[in-house]
Amino acid sequence: MAKRIFDLIFTIPGVLALLPIFFAISIWVKLDSHGPVFFRQIRVGQFGREFRIYKFRTMIVDAERYGKQITVGQDKRITRSGQFLRKYKLDELPQLFNVVLGDMSLVGPRPEVPRYIAEYPEDIRRITLSVKPGITDLASITFKDENEILGNSDCPEQTYIREILPIKQGFYVRYVGSRSVWLDTEIIVRTLFAIIWPNKEQTRKQKVSS
Repeated sequence: MAKRIFDLIFTIPGVLALLPIFFAISIWVKLDSHGPVFFRQIRVGQFGREFRIYKFRTMIVDAERYGKQITVGQDKRITRSGQFLRKYKLDELPQLFNVVLGDMSLVGPRPEVPRYIAEYPEDIRRITLSVKPGITDLASITFKDENEILGNSDCPEQTYIREILPIKQGFYVRYVGSRSVWLDTEIIVRTLFAIIWPNKEQTRKQKVSS
């Protein structure tokens, strides 16, 4: 209950304050390429319940017909506006509506498509899906440049499943075991720093690991 209150206290005023930005981005996306403003996709939420996640559309219409469910490097399916929106994570803003609807939380394990949830070991899947998925988490900060990492792989999807996903799962399990309002606040602040001042976040991680 406390986490839900925390989410709504920050999300509802945030949505109202961001309405002009939502409007401006919507016009840009619509003018930049053919198709809807929003991208909707089935993801797996708490207790395995599926829901539709909302994002600003950053790729061409029916992009999944022309490639994988992950984006890799300079993916040709990404639109011009999409390049900018992805760089600054602005495409994720509509997920605030998912938070208001109760499908997601501000902070929590990132929701995966059913295909990749099937790759989770049973115990890790049970722990990860015991909480609501989030817009951001420590794994999102660590793999902020995931597209570039996968772009350097000969087999991006296998690299994601065999190398990146297990690391993310470790973050998810640790978060579930230690989650608190204070940890959520820290992750939100670190996420903003990683977006606005990416070099400072990278320096901070290097200091921690040294």
